[in-house]
Amino acid sequence: MTILTDPGYRVKAEQKGEHLYENEMLTACSEDYYRVILNSEELLELQKVRGEMMKFVRIKSNLSDQSIQDRLQYNPEIIELYLDEYDLLDTSRLVEKIRFLQNLNIRVYLHQPSTHNGVYLDILSEDEDMRNYYYETSKILSTICHNENIHSVIHAHYVNTISSNSDKQSTIKMRRRIQDILDFASDRFVWEDTIQGIFSFDNPYLLDELIRPLDLPLNIDVSHSFIACRGDNGKLQQILESTQKHAKYFHLVDSMGEKHDSLPLGEGKIDWKMVKPYVMDKDFIFEINLKGDHNDCTPMIDSVKYFNELELSCT
Repeated sequence: MTILTDPGYRVKAEQKGEHLYENEMLTACSEDYYRVILNSEELLELQKVRGEMMKFVRIKSNLSDQSIQDRLQYNPEIIELYLDEYDLLDTSRLVEKIRFLQNLNIRVYLHQPSTHNGVYLDILSEDEDMRNYYYETSKILSTICHNENIHSVIHAHYVNTISSNSDKQSTIKMRRRIQDILDFASDRFVWEDTIQGIFSFDNPYLLDELIRPLDLPLNIDVSHSFIACRGDNGKLQQILESTQKHAKYFHLVDSMGEKHDSLPLGEGKIDWKMVKPYVMDKDFIFEINLKGDHNDCTPMIDSVKYFNELELSCT
């Protein structure tokens, strides 16, 4: 029995009305794709009402119908599906939504669940249950990503976990643990930096002892990098420069550089004119924290508009 078929999970899933994932590997998806929320004519009408389609509508969503419907009205190029631990109990539901979005010519990224039983993930966790969960969910995400030809964002750890303190020995230990994941995931995962600890740019050993030896594909969260270098745009530029070979994907989020504040672009202290050339030829999303039920992505769309206006001012 795996963690994801544990009876405790069964009860939680039933409370949410979910179906359970019973197999070790991904089963075939139903031929009936995810219910079409808005048909193509309705989408076109909404786009006409909103005027010319915006460029760079690249945003995140959860799996709820309401959240996805809200994003579709803006004709997105990329949607990153931010998963919680219950979303992997029914992988057929997730795959159907991936295929539904791909049918609309939307590029899809996934984001690994951030917590297990309310505790943030850490690849070096001393808790066996947490380590098993990290490995099992990584296997599930890897299978989906390979089958659907997509990628997933994954965190080696979050802040306030055992990996929040860094030194050379712990960095090498994390490199070995990540290699275990790479053995089956290959290039399907992009690894996101955090604001403090081993997998953050305040760790002087991160590049030379972990990223470069593994030739690791990265998701650079610009706000996380900015916070890790204490709000210094010069140091942020050095990070962007030194990771260009490895950075495959970006989260564009503003910050004051002091704490994890996840601000819309233009409301923090990041120099976006400096950042823009580093991301233009890469995939990215505007990954702004949303309030409430996450069914209104307006703060992300405001960041899209800011980015597009910035582009005009740079030409």
